[in-house]
Amino acid sequence: MTTAMILPTGYTERPLALADAAAVTRVMAADELATVGEVVIELADIVSEWQRPSFDISASTIGVVDTAGDLVGYAECSGGSRADAAVHPDHWGRGLGTALAGWIATKAGELGEPVIGMPVPQGSPGDRLLASLDWFPRWESWVLALPQDAAIPVRELPEAYAIRAATPQDHEQVWTVIEDAFLEWSEREREPYADWVATTIERPGAEPWNIRVVTGPEGAVVAAAVLVMTEDGREGYVSRLATRKGQRNRGLAQALLADAFGTARAHGATRATLSTDSRTGALDLYLHVGMEVESTWVHRATRP
Repeated sequence: MTTAMILPTGYTERPLALADAAAVTRVMAADELATVGEVVIELADIVSEWQRPSFDISASTIGVVDTAGDLVGYAECSGGSRADAAVHPDHWGRGLGTALAGWIATKAGELGEPVIGMPVPQGSPGDRLLASLDWFPRWESWVLALPQDAAIPVRELPEAYAIRAATPQDHEQVWTVIEDAFLEWSEREREPYADWVATTIERPGAEPWNIRVVTGPEGAVVAAAVLVMTEDGREGYVSRLATRKGQRNRGLAQALLADAFGTARAHGATRATLSTDSRTGALDLYLHVGMEVESTWVHRATRP
């Protein structure tokens, strides 16, 4: 059983459930606004992650409530070496972040994880707090955007290759291409197919055209991208992009990016974004298609 957090007077902890997703979203949104000046998190982000069949919400999350019973902080061990946490800015400076970081480390130890970490904006209060707790940097990541007035780059495919929306018959191939590529540099277990479905195909608001594929001469999926549209439809975020090993250096990823940007604009988006980190070596690819770095993040981690 997880050791109880040591919280300041006036705060108590409680486990969370899927019904708390909206409250968690509000806390994270307030934290983001105070930290980076904009809100990125959406309810669908939390719901899609928490509805994964492998994720036990009550065992893997914790909430902090104030005397009024309002949720003001939360943390989760998301699976593998991933974690996340947030504290409402009205309650910063009271030790809640330190308590939640301690809970994450304890929970990770219970789960048998040798290391656990989370991304924080470089130089932010969260970054400084984790550094003070001796959480070490593992890698950097960047959020990039295609400027609103930028022309979508034209990228031609090799002969006999084609881009289109994925069909249900393609989905398992898409999952395989993405997982194979990500596991070349990511130290984690293969994501179960059912979990991938929960965060993509079954994500609230998802549309069939959100998953884009490149097919090769034999008709098989050789590259894939997952496009997430924000709730207001103004932004298209490429959450995953991968090319099958042996099919690289043919311009498939650049063509797929251009297709995703064009698809997002065709459905009303004025912004196109994605994120990458220093493990992938893909930053130059995104800069080459005209994207610009908007923010830099640090993945800080600890060993339970």
